[in-house]
Amino acid sequence: MSDAVTPTGFRVALQQYRDIRLFYIFLLGCSSGFPWVLIGSAMSGWLKDANLSRAAIGYFGSVTAVFALNFLWAPLVDRLHLPYFHRTLGQRRSWVVSMQLLIMLATFAIAFTNPGFSLLWTSLLALLIAVAAATQDVAIDGYRIDIIGQNENKLPAAAAMGVMGWWTGYSLPGYFAFHYADSWGWPAVYLGMALMWLLLAALTLMVKEPASNRDLLQQKAAERYQNSLQHPALLWLTVTVVEPFAEFFRRNGMTLALLLISFVFVFKLGEAFLGRMSIQFYREVGFSNEQIAEYSKLIGWGATLVFTLLGSLLNVRFGVIKGLVLGGITMAASNLMFAWIAEVGPDENLLLWTILLDNFTTAFSIVAFVAFLTSFTGVAFSASQYALLASIGNFGRTTVASLGGSMVDMLDGNWSLFFIITSLMVIPGLLLLFAIVQQLKKRRAIAE
Repeated sequence: MSDAVTPTGFRVALQQYRDIRLFYIFLLGCSSGFPWVLIGSAMSGWLKDANLSRAAIGYFGSVTAVFALNFLWAPLVDRLHLPYFHRTLGQRRSWVVSMQLLIMLATFAIAFTNPGFSLLWTSLLALLIAVAAATQDVAIDGYRIDIIGQNENKLPAAAAMGVMGWWTGYSLPGYFAFHYADSWGWPAVYLGMALMWLLLAALTLMVKEPASNRDLLQQKAAERYQNSLQHPALLWLTVTVVEPFAEFFRRNGMTLALLLISFVFVFKLGEAFLGRMSIQFYREVGFSNEQIAEYSKLIGWGATLVFTLLGSLLNVRFGVIKGLVLGGITMAASNLMFAWIAEVGPDENLLLWTILLDNFTTAFSIVAFVAFLTSFTGVAFSASQYALLASIGNFGRTTVASLGGSMVDMLDGNWSLFFIITSLMVIPGLLLLFAIVQQLKKRRAIAE
């Protein structure tokens, strides 16, 4: 029996979680997950109750496409110092707190719209929330990388705490939203969620700003261009915008970098299609808002925390590559469970097991996924480079997956076939992962 599956092995692995830095990552993860309730699951429920079509609900989700574009302004989060906030909070926390306050104001405003009559205003405010949340994510990811570093043993634990925080920020407000949606109404629910952002901002003030030599490393990076670029503004712009991505390709090599980008784009596509249309599916198949709150949000949250912790321990022992393979296989299996529900109908026992498997899949694969991406980032431009990789994955999740409603319509509402098709989407990702592993082996052989 390996050390990882013995009581002693688990105790040793669990000792990592005594690190206070992981608690900070958890708190910021809560703030990262919450916006997806506002513009994702809760909004889908509101739009469904407003009698919007499947296609309209699917396309509304396109506002989250900005998560696929945040790498464009991510260098500013690495380099630009916000007035006043930077002096009192530091580089990472200043960006996080300012975005939290902006999201709070937009959430308050969206409570006074009616998507059934003014979808444009609701969409614009949702877009504002998405932009602020995408910017916040850049700062939070940079924070996690800065405070943990490139310690391979710590990466899965840091990823796990970020994931557990994300799902706490997504599931608990989501439970609140769906539990009270029928009795309070969606506008009142959104007012309540706006107030929750004050609590998140207060918790962020408890988080310690990471120590970093980022400014020194960025200055050294500027020396690469000083001879060719004499104008200070042009030099600053080049180091800020060009160097983060140029350094990523130099360090990893063109072939490996392109394989990595392709893998990130396709790996979680099937999961994204499921996530985008799950609320619509639950309602059409016959589940109530309260059932969605209890099973998808509350039970799903608890399952995610347990499975995320387990996933981090197993990823430390067996490695993130094997974690990604197992995550991909279970991802396909969970989609097939949803196809089963589509055939059986609103069976609560089947829903419970489906939620458990889906949350195991999500928790296990994303721990490996985040740790895997983090290992390819550099210190000087950590937020920018992680944002580049994450945004590519988000592009698939937010833009391609927005076609989910139209896809179900093309299949004449055949949800079973929809979920079967999405389960097959994991195959290209696993093939690309195999190619990446081969490239890493070649690089190690050359280095030796």
